[in-house]
Amino acid sequence: MTLRNGKEFLMIPGPTNVPEEVLRAMHRPAIDIYEGPLVETTDYCLSRLKHLFRTEGKTYIYAANGHGAWDAALANTMSRGDKILVLESGLFALGWGEAAGVMGLEAEILPGGYDKAVDPAALEARLKADTAHEIAAILVVQIDTASGVWNDIAALRKAIDAAGHPALFMVDTIASLGCVPFEMDEWGVDVALTGSQKGLMCPPGLCFVAAGPKADKAHETANLKTHYTDWTFRQGEIHYQKYCGTPPEHMLFAFRKALELLFEEGLERAWHRHALLAEATRRAVAVWAEGGALRFNISDPHARSNSVTVVMFEGEEAEALRTFTQETCGVTIGGTIGPLRGQGIRIAHMGHVNAVMLLGTLSSIELGLQKLGLPHGHGGVQAAMDYLAGVV
Repeated sequence: MTLRNGKEFLMIPGPTNVPEEVLRAMHRPAIDIYEGPLVETTDYCLSRLKHLFRTEGKTYIYAANGHGAWDAALANTMSRGDKILVLESGLFALGWGEAAGVMGLEAEILPGGYDKAVDPAALEARLKADTAHEIAAILVVQIDTASGVWNDIAALRKAIDAAGHPALFMVDTIASLGCVPFEMDEWGVDVALTGSQKGLMCPPGLCFVAAGPKADKAHETANLKTHYTDWTFRQGEIHYQKYCGTPPEHMLFAFRKALELLFEEGLERAWHRHALLAEATRRAVAVWAEGGALRFNISDPHARSNSVTVVMFEGEEAEALRTFTQETCGVTIGGTIGPLRGQGIRIAHMGHVNAVMLLGTLSSIELGLQKLGLPHGHGGVQAAMDYLAGVV
């Protein structure tokens, strides 16, 4: 017997659900790339990106996924042989460091883990030890979707300042922008980047980079620049230079509509919505964990992200639970990746998601726990509803 006929839920941490309005925005003919509405669309998107990143710096749009943004950030600011410090807290900062190594940079890992946030004190100590200021850039992810961690970017900036270190501070906000507060200028972030397919509610295929004055200065002498990534070329007067060639027109139509929806809701309201849905999820997981078969991956409640909740299982039941929710209920939840692969589930609550979708997802998980006979505390969904009833 199946219960899945009907609208299926995609509750994975990227790509996330794309609103119907965004999908419809792409369903139109191609237009002139040199003048008129497309130029205005580019201007709108670049301007709104500044509001999203909360910066007065320059913004750039690339036809690429988040890995393309990693490359663009490094290529425009670094020179071959430069040392970077990668702050470990999951899979993706490490992946950024690996990309840097391919580009000819020397990547050093500040040891961390997949179960905790970056320690600001450890960062400060490492930077104080770098008396020759060999480290040219510091790379960190605000939210890592593999581990479910949230890193305190403001606290990390304070650690850098306390060490008196001049390195560029680069932050990956692919799983956080539009979902949680991010203040690029206020927090002293020099380069920030994100992708279209998570909190920004678009199909995969666009990525975005914001650069502050210190990054612009580094760009002047960087020797890893490529024609496609080069910020100088993309600042040219001709419209196609903004994309180093033909603009990804239909993705831009989608992105503009997504930005309009996000700012119609209000950025701060979107942050609040994500916080409520995330806490409701955590209330449910806390109850289920009482049975002993599962637990939060991130032990410190303060470091659990508002984009995705990662739940670890003591046995091998995670994939069976994912199969049940998908094949029986029509709800696709994420599996764990990287070193955690096959050991847990990832419940996404980011982007185009509301209370009905979240509560339906939690209900399908609790039904699966019961059907599969997994030891769990009963009443997780009720705990989530009780929380939401008290705050809405």
